Amino acid sequence: MNGISKECGEVSSVEELLEQEEGSKTKREKSLEFLVQLSPFFMGILALLEYFYVPNHKGFEASYVYAVFLLLLLLGNGISFLLSFRGKRQKKNYLYHAPFRALVFFLFLLYDLLTLKSNILITPYFPSIDKVLSSMVQDRAYLWKCTVSSLFLLFCGYFSGLIVGLLTGIACGYNKKINYWIEPFMKLLGSIPSTTWIPIVMVLATSLFRGSVFIIALGVWFSITLSTITGIRNMDKAYYEAARTLGAKEKDLILEIAIPSALPSIFQGMVQAMSSACMALMVAEMIGVESGLGWYITWQKSWAEYGKMYGAIILICCIFVTVNFLLNSIKKRVLRWQEGMLKD
Repeated sequence: MNGISKECGEVSSVEELLEQEEGSKTKREKSLEFLVQLSPFFMGILALLEYFYVPNHKGFEASYVYAVFLLLLLLGNGISFLLSFRGKRQKKNYLYHAPFRALVFFLFLLYDLLTLKSNILITPYFPSIDKVLSSMVQDRAYLWKCTVSSLFLLFCGYFSGLIVGLLTGIACGYNKKINYWIEPFMKLLGSIPSTTWIPIVMVLATSLFRGSVFIIALGVWFSITLSTITGIRNMDKAYYEAARTLGAKEKDLILEIAIPSALPSIFQGMVQAMSSACMALMVAEMIGVESGLGWYITWQKSWAEYGKMYGAIILICCIFVTVNFLLNSIKKRVLRWQEGMLKD
């Protein structure tokens, strides 16, 4: 009950501060705030008008896919705008993101002018947004298969490296004897990018898929191992001594003290490992594996289908951003205790 009342008190105090801040604003500041709220709508509508009323470059045709895309973005911003009226926090969050959303619409408008409307950025190397989106819609079934293939390969390699990295990291961080034998290999492999081993692995591996999994897992293993060792070694040794005094066994020291203390560092390593895993995935698919988005990019580039190529690149970016968002969400949920300590 005390925790709930404390939390409610914190929320109410924040709301009160936001109300005081709102009341202290001048008329000019409120007008500027109103313009910021409307800026994404203004730039989005301007981008639509540019698309429909500025004539295309001679010989260029366009569909309505880009227009539908802009309308969906405006709809999403409209929903966010309506939700901002639910409270002061929601309003502040919307105001924070509104200028960047307006900038995104402006960049779309500018790129459309430089490609579809004027051909200043020469086709086919710089296809218009409408061309890229139309290509994605046209080839959606094949892109979906390639996306599933890439995700399967990515997570097979990532979780393999994650499990082995946690085991070696905990063992090396907690036991100096084990660290004596493994640390030299880490220094050797860590200084060399995992993608360097692709020619050797592809020859030795029984299949291209297993070789690609190994390449991805190798980079993940190093990042996770290093971050786990760092987290365990940076912990205050007094915790171990206090636990031993209370009768804790070695297993308890590892599970109850070493691993929880290393969690912030481990999650940081997991995010870094995902970056190296995505890079290794793309290189492996472009060189060896005959499926996936990396292979799709190489294939479409060889046929000068740059619209489809950029569509696959957009999908890769979306996957990378989504996975990192999920990792950070899990990190925040697991490490809620750390935020509480920082507040105290």
